[in-house]
Amino acid sequence: MIQMRHPLEKFCCCPVCGSRQFVVNNVKSKRCEACGFVYYANPSSATAAFIVRGGRLLVARRGKEPAKGTLDLPGGFVDMDETAEEGMAREVMEETGLCVVRSAYLFSLPNIYVYSGMEIHTLDMFYRVEVAAEAEPQAGDDAGEVMWVPLDEVCPDLFGLASVRKAVGRFLEELRDGERK
Repeated sequence: MIQMRHPLEKFCCCPVCGSRQFVVNNVKSKRCEACGFVYYANPSSATAAFIVRGGRLLVARRGKEPAKGTLDLPGGFVDMDETAEEGMAREVMEETGLCVVRSAYLFSLPNIYVYSGMEIHTLDMFYRVEVAAEAEPQAGDDAGEVMWVPLDEVCPDLFGLASVRKAVGRFLEELRDGERK
């Protein structure tokens, strides 16, 4: 049986008063016995973009850990004071140099993103994104490279992050189902 770790196990001190009496309160929170503060481990928001042009999907090769060298979709974490759509557009611009013209929310999936030895729970939101027809992507930020892959050659197993792998499979299946109708 796999032993599940508490999402806040590495947080030893209360962020309000600094007490080391920061104890497990329930499955997703810790409580300070000194001052009473309760901290909940809620998921961080992240986005990913399905950009399709001419029967091809724009994919990135991850230039950094986690999953360095594997395929990914353009996207990343949403910043504070940013909508999910703004965060997605910013990440697409940072990683590909492309300006989002239009986007439509598709679905979300939970994920665990390992960063600096910590498991960060995320809620990954996936969008169908349109960019200018003549614009060509250029790898930037943490994308090692970007490339157009024919949809019939996209293999979900080559995507390194679990939620993206599952999302790519779902996206391709929905495209196939749409073609059959």
